[in-house]
Amino acid sequence: MSIQKQKFGNWLRNSISVKMITVGFLILILLIPLAFIKDLIREREARQYEVVQEINSKWGGPVIINGPILKIPYQEYMEETVFNEETKTYLKTKKAVRRDAYFFPKKLNIQSKTTTQSLERGIYESVVFSSESKVQGVFTNPDFSEKEVADEDILWEKATVLFQVSNLKGIRNTVNVNLGGEDYVLNPKFDNNYMNTLESGFIENLEEIQNSPMDFQSNLTINGSNTLQFIPIGKETLVSMQSNWHSPSFNGNYLPDTEGKEITDQGFSAKWKVLETNRRFGQTFFDQLPDLSEFAFGTAFLVPVDDYQKTERTSKYGFMIIGLTLLVFLLIQISSKIAIHPFQYLMIGLALVLFYTLLISISEHKNYLFAYLVSGISVVTLITIYSRSILKNTKFTLLILGSMLGLYSFIFVIIQLEDYALLVGSIGLFVILSTIMFTSRKIDWSGPQEI
Repeated sequence: MSIQKQKFGNWLRNSISVKMITVGFLILILLIPLAFIKDLIREREARQYEVVQEINSKWGGPVIINGPILKIPYQEYMEETVFNEETKTYLKTKKAVRRDAYFFPKKLNIQSKTTTQSLERGIYESVVFSSESKVQGVFTNPDFSEKEVADEDILWEKATVLFQVSNLKGIRNTVNVNLGGEDYVLNPKFDNNYMNTLESGFIENLEEIQNSPMDFQSNLTINGSNTLQFIPIGKETLVSMQSNWHSPSFNGNYLPDTEGKEITDQGFSAKWKVLETNRRFGQTFFDQLPDLSEFAFGTAFLVPVDDYQKTERTSKYGFMIIGLTLLVFLLIQISSKIAIHPFQYLMIGLALVLFYTLLISISEHKNYLFAYLVSGISVVTLITIYSRSILKNTKFTLLILGSMLGLYSFIFVIIQLEDYALLVGSIGLFVILSTIMFTSRKIDWSGPQEI
């Protein structure tokens, strides 16, 4: 009986299947700390997002500019039926009700120069911008024909000009509009509209617009973050934008003209041209302005993939690195009959997991490349020295060193790629699998048969 137990114990120690199951179980166990590290990365990324949002909210949020717009009140008559107590009859009367009409310019030309800068709080950084926009254009005779408003019911003396801006906090200058040779200061007006409104005082001699167009000009300096957009309210809207930002993302309902777009490491320039026929709204609105933000276009000041995103992408390959590294040790153990204890496998796996903790902690203070090099070299050196003490064989130690350097270099290349990451990753995995199949073809997988 003792001989059978001894044979069974020897079979357990020497069985290839048992070794493979043990290593597979350890890999599954190591997924637990790997999952905790992924949660830690997401937690740190969320913290970064909160700090960046707080910085942006104090500097200025996303900017959408809509204007200038002519606002001209008019009178509309409503029929009322009033009961007369003396005659005991109903009398019909007309009651004048004040309405507002909004007219967009015939031509709108916006020239925007945007300068970006970095704001830091602790280890976190946010990219914000300051934009100087010169707004020019022409208003033509307002058309009230849609409502059949009589000339005497148009309240020219109550007309104003207004801007709508998504972010009043970011405005850095007193906003003036020069209309028909006269300057008008725009002040905030409280309303329940979708954007904040700046409105002027009453416009003088606006009736002259019926005889000849009126030119306008305004300058707006505003701080913001993430996006700068304009709404194309002109019958013909021309927008040009220049910036020192090197990674723009042209977004919104319209893309810039191909000929007017240029992106370099020093910044970008872009031009848009939008006509009335390119939109789904006209030049006049009565009673109230609708939300036109869906038609806005402009630029998002895109921040390239940050270190947290790169670290999270790297952690997704953690299972592959742990599995392939332990597989190399397993193949060495099977082919050379060198004994490797499960505890030693566990130590190697934990060292591989520690790579991601080092990566995220160092990248918060340095760039991703530096963090990856330091973390990778540290872990590879640690495991190489440890494997030397386990395997006691220079050839196998160099094999471990080479395979780990190849794995970490392969992962680093994939992380740097964007459009070709999947293609390169698939080809790389195919090569790795082919290499493992080729090197393991001579291994005797039958193992010990006698129990």
